[in-house]
Amino acid sequence: MQGTGAVQSGSNWFRRFLLPGFAFKAVVIGGGYATGRELVTFFMPSGPWGGLLGMLVSTGVWSLVCALTFLIAVRIGARDYRSFFAYLLGPFWPAFEIAFVLGMTLILAVFAAAAGAIGQALFGWPPIIGALLLAGSITIFATFGNESVEQLFKYVSFFLYGTYAVFLALALTRFSMPIAQAFTAPAQPGWFMGGLTYAGYNAVGAVLILPVMRHLTSSRDAVAAGLLAGPLAMLPAILFFIAMCAFYPQISNETLPSDFLLARLDFPAFRYVFQIMIFAALLESGTGQVHAINERIANAYAKRRGADLSNAHRALLTVGILIGAIFVADRIGLVALIADGYRWLAAVFITVYMIPLLTIGIWRLRRDRHAPHQAVVAP
Repeated sequence: MQGTGAVQSGSNWFRRFLLPGFAFKAVVIGGGYATGRELVTFFMPSGPWGGLLGMLVSTGVWSLVCALTFLIAVRIGARDYRSFFAYLLGPFWPAFEIAFVLGMTLILAVFAAAAGAIGQALFGWPPIIGALLLAGSITIFATFGNESVEQLFKYVSFFLYGTYAVFLALALTRFSMPIAQAFTAPAQPGWFMGGLTYAGYNAVGAVLILPVMRHLTSSRDAVAAGLLAGPLAMLPAILFFIAMCAFYPQISNETLPSDFLLARLDFPAFRYVFQIMIFAALLESGTGQVHAINERIANAYAKRRGADLSNAHRALLTVGILIGAIFVADRIGLVALIADGYRWLAAVFITVYMIPLLTIGIWRLRRDRHAPHQAVVAP
C-alpha cells in the first residue's frame, strides 16, 4: 500500500508540475524547431552568442506568459481557449479564434511540409507521402481525447530529450573545435528582437494546452508549472543550436539543418533515430494544435447538447483540419512558410494574446484576487 501511494504521489507531481511544460514543449517544437529551420531563421543571424541570448529572451517570455495563462485558467476554471478569452477579451474573444484558426493552418502546414521533407530525405518519397503519414498519425491520437494526448506528450518528451542529448554529445565529440571557434565571435545585433519574435508566435501554445490544467490543484501549482514550462521547452533547442554552430554560418541556408548536420556526423543509424524523433515531435505538436480546437468544440457541444463529442466526430474534425493544412504545405513549402508566414503570425498573436494578457490579464487578476474561484461560461 505504501509503495502504491508513493507511485500515485509521483504521478500526481508529474502531472501538476512537469506535464504542462511537456505539453507546452510539444505544441512549440513543431516542424521548424525540430528540424532546426526556425532556429537558424530567428537565432543564427545574431551569431552563436547572440543566438543563445535570443533563446534566453524567448525562455523568459514563455515562462512569464505560461505562468500568467495557467494562473488565470486555474482561477476561472478555463479548460479551453474559448473560455479563457471570454474572460480576457470579453465580447472580443472571437478575435483570437480567427487568428488561431489562420495560424493553426499555417503551423500545421509547416509540420506537413517538414514531414514531407523528412520522407524525401530518408526514403526518396514524394513530399505528399510523409505529410499524409503525419496526418494519419495525428488523427489516431487526437481522436481519443485527453488521456491519449497526455500519454503522447509524456513519452515523446523522454524520447526527445534523450535524443537531443546524444546529438549534442556526438557533435561535441566530432566537431568540438569548430564549435569552440564559432563561439569566439561576439554577439551580433538583432538577438533581442529575434528572441521576442520567436517567443511571440510560439507563446500561444500556453493557451492551447489548457486541457492539461485539469491536474493543477492551486494557484501555486499554476505559477510553478508555468515558470518551468519555458526552460523545458527551450532546453532541446539550446542543445541543438550549440551543435549547429559547428557549421555557422553556412548551415543557415539549409532547408533541413538537422539532416545537414547528421550527414556530416556520418553516423547512419543515429540519423534514422533522429529523423524518427523529429517525426515524433511533429506528431505531438500537430496533435496538440488539433486537440486544442477539438476540445473547444467538444466543450461548446457539451454545453449546447448535454452530451460528449464522440470519437468519430473528433476524427472527422481532425481530418478536415489536416487536409487544408496539407494543401497549403504542398503549394508553398517549408522555408517560405517559416520565413514569411511566421513573422506576421507573431505580430497577430502578440496583439490579440500577449499584450492583453500582460495588461488586462494582470489587472483582472489583481482585481479578482480575493474573489472565489469560479468557472467562466463562454458566450
